[in-house]
Amino acid sequence: MKHSGLSQKIALVTGAGQGIGQAVAKRIADEGAIIAAVDANEDQLQSTVQQMKDEGIRAFAYPGDITDQASVQHIVDQVEKQLGPIYLLVNVAGILRISSIDQLRADDWQQTFAVNTHGVFYVSQAVSKYMMKRSEGVIVTVSSNAGAIPRMNMAAYAASKAAATSFTKTLGLELADYGIRCNVVSPGSTATPMQWALWSDEQGADHVIKGSLETYKTGIPLQKIADPQNIADAVIFFASEQSSHITMQNLTIDGGATLGI
Repeated sequence: MKHSGLSQKIALVTGAGQGIGQAVAKRIADEGAIIAAVDANEDQLQSTVQQMKDEGIRAFAYPGDITDQASVQHIVDQVEKQLGPIYLLVNVAGILRISSIDQLRADDWQQTFAVNTHGVFYVSQAVSKYMMKRSEGVIVTVSSNAGAIPRMNMAAYAASKAAATSFTKTLGLELADYGIRCNVVSPGSTATPMQWALWSDEQGADHVIKGSLETYKTGIPLQKIADPQNIADAVIFFASEQSSHITMQNLTIDGGATLGI
Protein backbone atom coordinates (compact mmCIF):
# COMPACT_ATOMS: atom_id res chain seq x y z
CA MET A 1 0.00 0.00 0.00
CA LYS A 2 1.30 3.44 -0.94
CA HIS A 3 1.39 6.11 1.76
CA SER A 4 3.26 8.93 0.02
CA GLY A 5 0.18 10.78 -1.19
CA LEU A 6 1.67 10.98 -4.70
CA SER A 7 -0.91 8.85 -6.49
CA GLN A 8 -2.11 10.59 -9.67
CA LYS A 9 0.00 13.66 -8.86
CA ILE A 10 2.15 15.24 -11.58
CA ALA A 11 5.89 15.00 -10.92
CA LEU A 12 8.49 16.78 -13.05
CA VAL A 13 11.96 15.23 -12.85
CA THR A 14 15.01 16.75 -14.55
CA GLY A 15 17.94 14.58 -15.60
CA ALA A 16 15.51 11.68 -15.90
CA GLY A 17 17.31 9.97 -18.77
CA GLN A 18 19.82 8.02 -16.68
CA GLY A 19 21.45 7.54 -13.30
CA ILE A 20 19.86 9.07 -10.22
CA GLY A 21 17.28 10.97 -12.25
CA GLN A 22 16.06 7.78 -13.88
CA ALA A 23 15.90 5.99 -10.53
CA VAL A 24 14.01 8.89 -8.98
CA ALA A 25 11.48 9.02 -11.82
CA LYS A 26 10.80 5.29 -11.59
CA ARG A 27 10.54 5.37 -7.80
CA ILE A 28 8.05 8.23 -7.90
CA ALA A 29 6.09 6.35 -10.54
CA ASP A 30 5.93 3.37 -8.17
CA GLU A 31 3.94 5.66 -5.88
CA GLY A 32 1.35 6.17 -8.61
CA ALA A 33 2.54 9.57 -9.83
CA ILE A 34 2.41 10.73 -13.44
CA ILE A 35 5.93 11.52 -14.65
CA ALA A 36 7.04 14.46 -16.76
CA ALA A 37 10.60 13.42 -17.57
CA VAL A 38 13.06 16.10 -18.68
CA ASP A 39 16.56 15.58 -20.08
CA ALA A 40 18.87 17.20 -22.61
CA ASN A 41 19.80 13.80 -24.06
CA GLU A 42 16.70 13.02 -26.09
CA ASP A 43 17.73 9.46 -27.01
CA GLN A 44 18.32 8.44 -23.39
CA LEU A 45 15.15 10.21 -22.32
CA GLN A 46 12.96 8.53 -24.92
CA SER A 47 14.46 5.13 -24.04
CA THR A 48 13.77 5.63 -20.33
CA VAL A 49 10.23 6.85 -20.91
CA GLN A 50 9.49 3.96 -23.26
CA GLN A 51 10.73 1.49 -20.62
CA MET A 52 8.42 3.08 -18.10
CA LYS A 53 5.47 2.99 -20.48
CA ASP A 54 6.17 -0.68 -21.18
CA GLU A 55 5.82 -1.22 -17.41
CA GLY A 56 2.43 0.48 -17.42
CA ILE A 57 3.70 3.78 -16.03
CA ARG A 58 2.20 7.06 -17.17
CA ALA A 59 5.38 8.83 -18.23
CA PHE A 60 5.95 11.54 -20.80
CA ALA A 61 9.17 12.82 -22.35
CA TYR A 62 9.98 16.51 -22.46
CA PRO A 63 13.40 16.92 -24.08
CA GLY A 64 15.01 20.23 -23.28
CA ASP A 65 18.00 22.20 -22.12
CA ILE A 66 17.56 23.47 -18.56
CA THR A 67 20.32 26.03 -19.11
CA ASP A 68 17.95 27.85 -21.49
CA GLN A 69 15.39 29.79 -19.44
CA ALA A 70 12.96 30.19 -22.36
CA SER A 71 13.10 26.45 -23.05
CA VAL A 72 12.47 25.71 -19.39
CA GLN A 73 9.45 27.99 -19.28
CA HIS A 74 8.04 26.37 -22.42
CA ILE A 75 8.44 22.87 -20.95
CA VAL A 76 6.81 23.81 -17.65
CA ASP A 77 3.92 25.53 -19.46
CA GLN A 78 3.44 22.45 -21.65
CA VAL A 79 3.42 20.07 -18.69
CA GLU A 80 0.85 22.21 -16.88
CA LYS A 81 -1.35 22.37 -19.98
CA GLN A 82 -1.00 18.77 -21.16
CA LEU A 83 -0.73 16.78 -17.92
CA GLY A 84 -2.06 19.03 -15.18
CA PRO A 85 -0.79 20.88 -12.12
CA ILE A 86 2.78 20.02 -11.16
CA TYR A 87 2.75 18.87 -7.53
CA LEU A 88 6.34 17.65 -7.26
CA LEU A 89 9.53 18.98 -8.81
CA VAL A 90 12.78 17.06 -8.44
CA ASN A 91 15.90 18.83 -9.69
CA VAL A 92 18.37 16.07 -10.55
CA ALA A 93 20.11 17.14 -13.77
CA GLY A 94 23.80 17.80 -13.23
CA ILE A 95 27.23 17.58 -14.82
CA LEU A 96 30.74 17.08 -13.48
CA ARG A 97 33.96 18.60 -14.83
CA ILE A 98 37.16 17.41 -13.12
CA SER A 99 40.23 19.66 -13.06
CA SER A 100 42.67 21.35 -10.71
CA ILE A 101 41.81 25.02 -10.34
CA ASP A 102 44.94 26.20 -12.14
CA GLN A 103 43.96 24.13 -15.19
CA LEU A 104 40.17 24.58 -15.01
CA ARG A 105 38.82 26.07 -18.24
CA ALA A 106 36.45 29.00 -17.96
CA ASP A 107 33.87 27.31 -20.17
CA ASP A 108 33.88 24.19 -17.96
CA TRP A 109 33.29 26.40 -14.92
CA GLN A 110 30.49 28.27 -16.68
CA GLN A 111 28.82 25.15 -18.07
CA THR A 112 28.91 23.46 -14.67
CA PHE A 113 27.12 26.40 -13.10
CA ALA A 114 24.78 26.67 -16.08
CA VAL A 115 23.43 23.16 -15.43
CA ASN A 116 23.94 22.59 -11.72
CA THR A 117 22.96 26.04 -10.45
CA HIS A 118 21.28 28.15 -13.12
CA GLY A 119 19.20 25.20 -14.29
CA VAL A 120 17.95 24.57 -10.77
CA PHE A 121 16.98 28.24 -10.53
CA TYR A 122 15.22 28.35 -13.91
CA VAL A 123 13.17 25.20 -13.35
CA SER A 124 12.37 25.95 -9.71
CA GLN A 125 11.28 29.49 -10.49
CA ALA A 126 9.05 28.44 -13.39
CA VAL A 127 7.41 25.61 -11.44
CA SER A 128 7.08 27.47 -8.15
CA LYS A 129 5.13 30.30 -9.78
CA TYR A 130 2.43 27.77 -10.65
CA MET A 131 2.64 26.17 -7.20
CA MET A 132 2.24 29.54 -5.49
CA LYS A 133 -1.08 30.13 -7.24
CA ARG A 134 -2.35 26.85 -5.80
CA SER A 135 -0.57 27.08 -2.42
CA GLU A 136 0.53 23.47 -2.89
CA GLY A 137 3.63 21.63 -3.95
CA VAL A 138 6.96 20.06 -3.06
CA ILE A 139 10.42 20.78 -4.47
CA VAL A 140 13.42 18.52 -3.91
CA THR A 141 16.88 19.34 -5.23
CA VAL A 142 19.43 16.56 -5.58
CA SER A 143 22.70 18.28 -4.70
CA SER A 144 25.92 16.60 -3.47
CA ASN A 145 27.91 16.06 -0.32
CA ALA A 146 30.70 17.83 -2.22
CA GLY A 147 28.76 21.04 -1.64
CA ALA A 148 29.60 20.85 2.06
CA ILE A 149 33.27 19.81 2.08
CA PRO A 150 36.28 20.65 -0.12
CA ARG A 151 37.13 18.10 -2.80
CA MET A 152 40.34 18.34 -4.78
CA ASN A 153 39.87 18.82 -8.54
CA MET A 154 36.12 19.39 -8.07
CA ALA A 155 36.02 23.16 -7.52
CA ALA A 156 33.35 23.91 -10.13
CA TYR A 157 31.15 20.97 -9.18
CA ALA A 158 31.39 21.55 -5.43
CA ALA A 159 30.78 25.28 -5.70
CA SER A 160 27.83 24.84 -8.05
CA LYS A 161 26.24 22.26 -5.76
CA ALA A 162 26.79 24.44 -2.69
CA ALA A 163 25.01 27.24 -4.53
CA ALA A 164 22.11 24.95 -5.50
CA THR A 165 21.77 23.78 -1.90
CA SER A 166 21.72 27.32 -0.54
CA PHE A 167 19.28 28.46 -3.23
CA THR A 168 16.86 25.64 -2.44
CA LYS A 169 16.87 26.49 1.26
CA THR A 170 16.15 30.16 0.52
CA LEU A 171 13.42 29.07 -1.87
CA GLY A 172 11.93 27.02 0.95
CA LEU A 173 11.94 30.05 3.21
CA GLU A 174 10.19 32.23 0.65
CA LEU A 175 7.62 29.58 -0.27
CA ALA A 176 6.80 28.49 3.28
CA ASP A 177 3.97 31.00 3.49
CA TYR A 178 2.33 29.14 0.58
CA GLY A 179 2.67 25.76 2.26
CA ILE A 180 5.27 24.66 -0.29
CA ARG A 181 8.17 22.62 1.10
CA CYS A 182 11.68 22.70 -0.39
CA ASN A 183 14.37 20.25 0.68
CA VAL A 184 17.72 18.93 -0.50
CA VAL A 185 19.11 15.42 -0.88
CA SER A 186 22.92 15.31 -1.05
CA PRO A 187 24.34 12.01 -2.32
CA GLY A 188 27.94 10.95 -1.98
CA SER A 189 29.53 8.43 -4.35
CA THR A 190 26.71 6.62 -6.12
CA ALA A 191 26.76 3.86 -8.74
CA THR A 192 25.98 5.95 -11.81
CA PRO A 193 27.71 6.72 -15.13
CA MET A 194 29.01 9.97 -13.60
CA GLN A 195 30.75 8.01 -10.84
CA TRP A 196 32.04 5.26 -13.11
CA ALA A 197 33.65 7.85 -15.38
CA LEU A 198 35.96 8.77 -12.49
CA TRP A 199 37.33 5.25 -12.12
CA SER A 200 40.50 4.23 -13.95
CA ASP A 201 40.19 0.46 -13.38
CA GLU A 202 37.97 -2.26 -11.94
CA GLN A 203 39.12 -1.36 -8.43
CA GLY A 204 37.46 2.06 -8.68
CA ALA A 205 34.80 1.31 -6.09
CA ASP A 206 37.36 -0.11 -3.67
CA HIS A 207 39.49 3.03 -3.94
CA VAL A 208 36.49 5.25 -3.21
CA ILE A 209 35.44 3.17 -0.22
CA LYS A 210 38.97 3.11 1.18
CA GLY A 211 39.55 6.83 0.72
CA SER A 212 42.78 8.68 0.00
CA LEU A 213 45.10 10.48 2.38
CA GLU A 214 46.77 12.18 -0.58
CA THR A 215 43.50 13.91 -1.55
CA TYR A 216 42.15 14.22 2.01
CA LYS A 217 39.19 11.94 1.44
CA THR A 218 38.14 9.83 4.42
CA GLY A 219 36.50 7.05 2.45
CA ILE A 220 33.09 5.57 3.21
CA PRO A 221 32.54 4.24 6.76
CA LEU A 222 29.64 1.99 5.68
CA GLN A 223 32.02 0.32 3.20
CA LYS A 224 29.82 0.55 0.13
CA ILE A 225 28.90 2.79 -2.78
CA ALA A 226 25.35 4.09 -2.74
CA ASP A 227 22.77 2.69 -5.11
CA PRO A 228 20.63 5.22 -7.02
CA GLN A 229 17.64 3.66 -5.28
CA ASN A 230 18.99 4.93 -1.94
CA ILE A 231 18.77 8.47 -3.25
CA ALA A 232 15.35 7.92 -4.79
CA ASP A 233 14.00 6.65 -1.46
CA ALA A 234 15.14 9.86 0.23
CA VAL A 235 13.40 11.93 -2.43
CA ILE A 236 10.20 9.97 -1.80
CA PHE A 237 10.45 10.72 1.90
CA PHE A 238 10.70 14.46 1.28
CA ALA A 239 7.90 14.29 -1.27
CA SER A 240 5.60 12.31 0.99
CA GLU A 241 3.13 13.27 3.69
CA GLN A 242 5.54 11.73 6.21
CA SER A 243 7.68 14.86 5.93
CA SER A 244 4.78 17.32 5.93
CA HIS A 245 6.45 19.49 8.60
CA ILE A 246 9.97 19.39 7.13
CA THR A 247 11.38 22.10 4.90
CA MET A 248 14.74 23.77 4.16
CA GLN A 249 16.61 20.60 5.22
CA ASN A 250 19.57 18.86 3.59
CA LEU A 251 19.74 15.07 3.95
CA THR A 252 23.20 13.71 3.15
CA ILE A 253 23.32 10.13 1.87
CA ASP A 254 26.97 9.16 1.59
CA GLY A 255 27.55 6.23 3.96
CA GLY A 256 29.22 8.60 6.41
CA ALA A 257 31.86 9.86 3.94
CA THR A 258 31.58 13.46 5.13
CA LEU A 259 31.45 12.39 8.80
CA GLY A 260 28.09 13.94 9.48
CA ILE A 261 28.94 17.47 8.31
